Amino acid sequence: MFAPGFVPGLSEVVLAADDQQNGKVSSWFDKHGETLVVTPIRILVIVLVALILRAITRKAITQLISRMANDGANGSGRPVTGFLLNAERRRQRAETVGSVMRSMASFVILGIATLLVLSELNVNLAPLLASAGIAGVAIGFGARNLVTDFLSGMFMILEDQYGVGDLVDAGPASGTVIEVGLRITKLRDTDGTVWYIRNGEIKRIGNHSQGWGTAKIDVQVGYREDVDKVRELIVDTTEALADADRWSEAVWGPGEVIGMESVTPEAVVLRVQVKTMPGHENAVGRELRARLKHAFDDAGVRLTEPVVVPASAGSDTSPAAPAPEPTPPVPPTGPAGPAAP
Repeated sequence: MFAPGFVPGLSEVVLAADDQQNGKVSSWFDKHGETLVVTPIRILVIVLVALILRAITRKAITQLISRMANDGANGSGRPVTGFLLNAERRRQRAETVGSVMRSMASFVILGIATLLVLSELNVNLAPLLASAGIAGVAIGFGARNLVTDFLSGMFMILEDQYGVGDLVDAGPASGTVIEVGLRITKLRDTDGTVWYIRNGEIKRIGNHSQGWGTAKIDVQVGYREDVDKVRELIVDTTEALADADRWSEAVWGPGEVIGMESVTPEAVVLRVQVKTMPGHENAVGRELRARLKHAFDDAGVRLTEPVVVPASAGSDTSPAAPAPEPTPPVPPTGPAGPAAP
């Protein structure tokens, strides 16, 4: 006897439905299980490898840039070539180059990782790459000036054509460099005006702050002064200037009298030049003039011959006659008075 409400065969139907549902879930899991489990693991591995590779690359670039910044100097901080280096300028240049290289490395590594992740997600990359190529060509034609500016700025920085603090002549403008970028260079001229120059427009550059400078001054002495003695006095003064603690770094050698610039009946002008640190030519020249003035005063060297004014032909050069002595006063005379009694 069956219990009330029991439907024969219902349990078999329910079991069959459960088996069918379990079969659908199992088949769906078999079909999408790799996407749900394996694909996320692959994506996670790609991201982790990309981040680790990016960190290692950035660290290697940082160490390389640090070596570039310290290259050329010995333990005392002086360069092997014998010229003083601007440590701040080298540091800024190294940081700029390092920043560009780190950005490029990050862009390449993360770009490849992004493409691999999209590939794991079954995204068709062919249309994407084709579109990127077409967009790149269009951007290249439309922004060729921008690309030229960036490439020119990159080569300027890598070749160390100029740096912050340099006095340069860039053609359109001249002045002191206050900022160097990949696209533009900022200059401040003597009037205080800030010039923004696109790197692609700079066809030539004249740097007054690289290597060494020359301080040139003209020294005037009297015509009858001993020129050889004056030469020795000038050289001794420049040597004393180079040995001074305040000017020892700015003056890179003794002065040289390169010759006479002019000769007149009153004076002789000698041209003196001194090799200096770049950018210190005017300061060294002013200090040298002051020291030469004191040295000439101590040695009795006259700067010009005294001017003799000749007397005119019609002038009387005899001494003036003395003035006549004054005549004593004479008492007045009048009519005779009455006779005395």
